[in-house]
Amino acid sequence: MTEPLSRRTFLRTAAGGAAAVATGVTAASPARAAGSRVPRAVRELEEKIQAGMAAYGIPGVAYGLRYQGRDYTGGFGVTNVAEPAPVDADTVFRIASTTKTFVGTAVMRLVERGRLDLDRTVRAYLPGFRTSDEAASRRVTLRQTLNHSAGWLGDVYTDTGSDDAFLQRYVESLATVRQLTEPGEVFTYNNTAINVAGRILEVAAGRGFEQAMRDLVLDPLRLRHSAFRLDELAGARVAVPHAFDPDGNVVAAPEALVIPRSLHPAGGLFSSARDQLKWARFHLGDGSPLLSRRSLRAMRWRPGPGGTLFVEIDGAGVTWMLRPTAEGPRVVQHGGDLPGQHSGFMIVPERDFALTVLTNSTGGPSLTAEVFADDWALSRFTGLHNLPATPRSLSQAQLAGYEGHYVAEQIDFAGEPQSLAIDLVGVGGRLSGRADGREALLLPFYRRDHVLVWGPDGSDAHSRADFVRDPDGSVGWLRLSGRLFRRNPAGTTALRTSTAPVDLLPVTLPHPARPRD
Repeated sequence: MTEPLSRRTFLRTAAGGAAAVATGVTAASPARAAGSRVPRAVRELEEKIQAGMAAYGIPGVAYGLRYQGRDYTGGFGVTNVAEPAPVDADTVFRIASTTKTFVGTAVMRLVERGRLDLDRTVRAYLPGFRTSDEAASRRVTLRQTLNHSAGWLGDVYTDTGSDDAFLQRYVESLATVRQLTEPGEVFTYNNTAINVAGRILEVAAGRGFEQAMRDLVLDPLRLRHSAFRLDELAGARVAVPHAFDPDGNVVAAPEALVIPRSLHPAGGLFSSARDQLKWARFHLGDGSPLLSRRSLRAMRWRPGPGGTLFVEIDGAGVTWMLRPTAEGPRVVQHGGDLPGQHSGFMIVPERDFALTVLTNSTGGPSLTAEVFADDWALSRFTGLHNLPATPRSLSQAQLAGYEGHYVAEQIDFAGEPQSLAIDLVGVGGRLSGRADGREALLLPFYRRDHVLVWGPDGSDAHSRADFVRDPDGSVGWLRLSGRLFRRNPAGTTALRTSTAPVDLLPVTLPHPARPRD
């Protein structure tokens, strides 16, 4: 799951945390198991991780890597700055949104058994399901909940309790949720839809969601350090989330480990680097012992609509993001973000390559952006690269078609609607993004409707975004971090082009352990 989008979270995400922070965190020696000679590329990865820990205030990191037919794991730093214990390959982190790929795999098991059909409607399994759009509610399919094209508001974080009816109540709470786009037409990252898929899974399986996940996926693969509750992982060493205090010091925030149970399908799984590497090997394999080869590969076929989610994507398959490369082979990836728990995960089936990196700090996205969204890891381990993106300058007349006031929505833990706004103004051949009156990011174009995301000082955030057009051809949305920001929604006034220079202030904007604003 990606964490709730507070203003500080948004500013940190948008700017990529490009500026290093002085935190006093020092990376420890790797806890990688002893073995034969380690390839140079593996040593470079470990050095990259340690440098990122020191630069971005990350107390602990674990990684798992499959490279040239061998598996490597390692751990660095500590689980908790207040009560330090070493991080190793079995240390447990919340993997957040990578949980979605486990849900997708469990769904495919029931598809093979004939209990589910990806192309049947949600109402075939949940007859009372509805959002605010009755027509869309009738049409939306199970596949569309899994490929992020269901079209309704994607960040509904309502806490619906901790008893076993939590997902039933969560789905019922969606009756007033806005439909942003028609089902199947636009990619927009959708935690809400995965939670709906989780409810369908438990109905089809005839048991509670977490038990269904254990029976269908976790136990058959012997993932002994993976669970939705820590009390199921007795004796496990847990990586505690960390944030920054007002003076920039790294502080432990153990309370951030707690999330509503209603969000478990979208991002509630705890796991370790070793188990994540096992997960990668399963998806690089032939489907045994869970799926047929055909069903495993079907999770990467028939992607939904394309777009951007930090990188350009061809679309999502059954929960997997399918990322193109300049050379052709496709990257299959995910990753996750919760307060103080940030991770990346990718596989390249044509190269028998996999990498996961787990972090325990709000500084984690800066490291994962460098390793995953940038092509640092891809180029070193697979010889692959992102699609080319050379920034170019647009005229003021061209920029005017993108300027405006953009607003994204979400629903918080209490079920209350929240909004986040950014103003885009054309300056110096590119767009300047301003939040709360302060420049937060720069968006230089590299092709039509596609932009790079830079920090306000011009530093590379290793991220891309794009604009989505309305049926009349005009720009209707900004898609940033996978979310749709509506351009000039009712009651707002569009900004006009500015030719005045803008101060580009280098900033570091850490967000709180559990965003509230």
